Order: sequence, then C-alpha cells, then structure tokens
Amino acid sequence: MTPADLAYLYGLYASTDDPWDFRQSPYEAERFAMVARALPRARYEAVLEIGCGNGELARRIAPRCASYTGLDAVPAALAAARATVPTGRFVEAFLPCALPEPPGGAGYDLVILSEILYFLDQSAIARIAGDRNRDHPAADVVCVTWRGETGHALSGDDAVAVFAAVTDRHCRTPHTTDGYRIAIFAPLERTGS
Repeated sequence: MTPADLAYLYGLYASTDDPWDFRQSPYEAERFAMVARALPRARYEAVLEIGCGNGELARRIAPRCASYTGLDAVPAALAAARATVPTGRFVEAFLPCALPEPPGGAGYDLVILSEILYFLDQSAIARIAGDRNRDHPAADVVCVTWRGETGHALSGDDAVAVFAAVTDRHCRTPHTTDGYRIAIFAPLERTGS
C-alpha cells in the first residue's frame, strides 16, 4: 500500500464506519456468505483476516474459530470491527509489514486476504505469499477480491494471479461472479510441498 492509499482509506472512514455499505448491501451480504460457505474446514483454531474493515466478514467467521485476529490500517475501521466482534483481536498495521503472531504461537490455520491484494504491488504480494508459506504452512489461504476496476496498477484477478505465481500452494476458485472472486490456496502440507 502507498501513503496515498492510506489517505484515501482514512477519507472514506472519516464520515462513516461503513463506507462500502457492508451492513446493508445485499451484494456484500451474499459475498460474505459465499466466503464463509467456501471455507474448506468447518472449524479453525486461529484465523487472521488481513483487511478486516469494519468486521462484517469477521462477524461470520469468528464463530467458527477459537481465536480471530483482524488487521486493518484504519483506526475507525478497527473501532467498528471491535464493536462488531468483541471477542476478536484487532491490530492496526499498514502493509507490507510484520503480521501479528497468533495467540499461543502455534500458527494460523486460516488466513483471509480480504479485498487487499490489489492495493499492493507485485513485490509486496510476493512477500505476503512467502511469509504465509514460511510462517503458516498449514493454513488455508483465502483471497477475496473485487473483479472490477480498482484504480490501482493491478486488478483483483491480476493480484490473485501474482499470488498464485509466487506460492507453491495449490489454488482452486470455488466461486466467481462478475463482481468478485474467491480463491482458496491449500495448505502446503496437503500439496506435498
């Protein structure tokens, strides 16, 4: 992400904690439901959602895990997420950066990259993919991305393609619409890597 991206996000959250209408939009409700439905496991120990926004996806995921950690760069988004999921842990961070360790240190078994990859350049995506491979090889990695115009160098589809090219994880795409794509990257232990 660039400082301009951060300024843009701060501006979006300046007048509302729901700039994309996550709480009321039928499109967003359907997208969140499809992400939850696409998860490979019924239950997770430790989940990390990068780009948690105001916590609306977290609200659907947190009940399925022992510990949920959400990461976002915008304090107003994190305040809303804390109110939405009081049992979650929410961390302010600006990508690319070191990511928070899971409680207990055993590693995350689910990492969600939620509408964040197209904000990054190819080297930052490669760093995130490499860090996930090294630090959390047993995790399912779920990339949720907008498929329309992003206003960034990479489209959502291009960003997922970069992620796929730099990881040894097997990818499947259980759900694609004109508006969004869900791509799931299998744990390295299941792919034999």
